[in-house]
Amino acid sequence: MFAFLHTLLQRPELHPVLLENRRYFAEFDQGRPLTDCRFVAFDTELTGLGRRDEIISIGAVKISKMQIEMDHVFNQLVRPANLSPNQATFIHHITPEQLREAPTLEEVLPQFVEFCGDALLLGHFVEIDMGYLNRAARKILGGTLANPTVDTLRLVKAYKETSYICDYGYCDQSFSCNLDELITEFNLPRFKPHDALEDALQCAYLFLFLAKKLNNGEIKTLRQLYQAGQPLLLRQN
Repeated sequence: MFAFLHTLLQRPELHPVLLENRRYFAEFDQGRPLTDCRFVAFDTELTGLGRRDEIISIGAVKISKMQIEMDHVFNQLVRPANLSPNQATFIHHITPEQLREAPTLEEVLPQFVEFCGDALLLGHFVEIDMGYLNRAARKILGGTLANPTVDTLRLVKAYKETSYICDYGYCDQSFSCNLDELITEFNLPRFKPHDALEDALQCAYLFLFLAKKLNNGEIKTLRQLYQAGQPLLLRQN
């Protein structure tokens, strides 16, 4: 109890950029056509997946009218508190030397929230990235982001689930949901893996592919998109 009160007292006042963020979504209409919605496909690179690990890169690209806006991207390295090399360095190839002159997350996070504006946030297994973003947002901005999210992982599972049942009468749950393998399977443009901006672009192309393929191309609204992303048993009830 005392630890909770101590954390609450230490939390900063709501940052102006977060106040604006919440104003955008005070009235969120899931009945809006997808073509009227803005999305931001994003990805983060981390020092690892533990509770003490940190964001070291954020990459994002905007989608408007269901088209990728290649001239509206966010791509920023972030200097963590701990600059020591770790196992993750061998995956994303971001070295302490590259991060030494980068801005801190205290500087970068408000810029990213402003970049996202009133867009829905897209990610592949988006809960991981949002977990780290919101943990940082509580500390830096005084609260969490209000942007609704869309997880391409859920959409992939729904698409494959439906396709398998239509073709074979059952669903083989062993299919891969790895982003790089999905790009190959669906013959989508390929970008460099383990780079935040390039992974965001992969996610954007995957999202547009799935939005057109799910329900035989009959998805027109956000509500239909969310419903399509639910497990098949829930959709049938």
